[in-house]
Amino acid sequence: MKNEERKIKFNMETSKTRKPWVNWVLFFSTVVVVFLLGLLASSITTRKAEREYVYKPKVRVTDWEPRNAVWGENFPREYQSYLQTRDTSFRSEFNGSAMIDELARDPRMVVLWAGYAFSKDYWQSRGHYFAITDIRNTLRTGAPKGPDDGPQPNTCWTCKGPDVPRLMMDKGVMNFYKGKWASLGDQVVNYIGCADCHDPVTMDLRISRPALVEAFKAMGKDITKATHQEMRSLVCAQCHVEYFFDKHRKDAEGVSYLAFPWKYGMTADSALKYYNEINFSDYTQQLSRAPILKAQHPDYEIYLTGIHADRGVACADCHMPYVKEGGQKFTSHRIISPLANISGTCQTCHRESEESLRENVYERQEKVKEIRDKLEIELVSATVEAKAAWDAGATDKDMEVILKKIRSGQWFWDYATASHGASFHSPVEVTRIIGNGMHETQVARVLLAILLSKLGKNNEIPYPDIATKEKAQKFIGLDMNQLRKEKEEFLKTIVPEWDKKAKEREDRWKVVVMN
Repeated sequence: MKNEERKIKFNMETSKTRKPWVNWVLFFSTVVVVFLLGLLASSITTRKAEREYVYKPKVRVTDWEPRNAVWGENFPREYQSYLQTRDTSFRSEFNGSAMIDELARDPRMVVLWAGYAFSKDYWQSRGHYFAITDIRNTLRTGAPKGPDDGPQPNTCWTCKGPDVPRLMMDKGVMNFYKGKWASLGDQVVNYIGCADCHDPVTMDLRISRPALVEAFKAMGKDITKATHQEMRSLVCAQCHVEYFFDKHRKDAEGVSYLAFPWKYGMTADSALKYYNEINFSDYTQQLSRAPILKAQHPDYEIYLTGIHADRGVACADCHMPYVKEGGQKFTSHRIISPLANISGTCQTCHRESEESLRENVYERQEKVKEIRDKLEIELVSATVEAKAAWDAGATDKDMEVILKKIRSGQWFWDYATASHGASFHSPVEVTRIIGNGMHETQVARVLLAILLSKLGKNNEIPYPDIATKEKAQKFIGLDMNQLRKEKEEFLKTIVPEWDKKAKEREDRWKVVVMN
């Protein structure tokens, strides 16, 4: 009892002797703590409300709805991030999202593609937002004056936007591929977007282009068995692959049917084997007369041979990383080089500094480019030497093996060159491919030297003056002024009519607002 009395007495004396400012400190500290706890509770409540609000659809998105802005009503964060692909300011050492004239940067390409549309015009791709604008603007699609005019087939629209799966469902795949590119100019007007990769109800990833499904089937695989992580690359593989226009299908003779050369696998070698088997070529080289294969962009195939694919990293992990906004975690749809956001991409796994990681990428790219340029020089030499042999009276039999070697050498070069980011995605495989190209090309040059000697041409065939794009295009006989003039007229007269018809059509499509 006495002990209790002593404690009470001690506490009373302590309270009396405590300085007044201490009480004020305790009071204000309590107020601050209560205030901060209130903020935390408010933040948690707000974030929960955001999370609930985000997934409440505002409008009904129909199947194969091509208008990205309609999808954006339900998924504003993803849509707003996607619109950032309009920004073309980022440029890395070699590429980026800026427009780069590849022919001006490397005029040798003009000569190698002589006889093909790429010798006229080849720009580094911009963001997906510009898919429609860029295919209209490029000289490669010509200047058609009507729906049945122009050099390219409808198949060239296949990867340009969500109007494509809409039309395939409406017309049928075969009928979509039929006809000239200009015949669907007023139909394919929405740039690459939501319906290309997503189901409108579940938002699950889905394949909207039949060529990928058919290619898997040709390899004995079922694409419907793909995991979600695999799908985060496969939706990209609908377009970022090597492909060709098969005009000799039994059920589509003469139609430019889109197909992938994956019968024997997904490597440069297996594709070449398949193309040789079906005797396919994209064009006859104007100078060498070789049956040339033009590689498109085998990004997915080369990615599969690299360390990141081996570790289970998907395309979206690096090019569309997760981001947070408020209480919502979502996939950024600003599809761009990881070098534009190293802290949000590379550094989620790697602990090195941004500068170190950036230099790792550039080092690989520089070394691959060094040997690729050497192969290009060899190919240009082989091309002009082949022309010299023809001019000197060479026969088809004389040139048969030589042309096959040039074809193989240029295929390997183009496969390594056309792929976006190949020298980083898989530098070892790309180096091997270029090595194969160098071997084939040098064999061709040795055979040409022997043939030219037999034909009485013992002097070295001079390397052409192709120091600039303009000189290279003049060397192969292109009238660029006329081509540009025709394109300007097309953009001025035909394209506005396309847009007018498209607007009239889409204005009739009603959007249902959800209650």
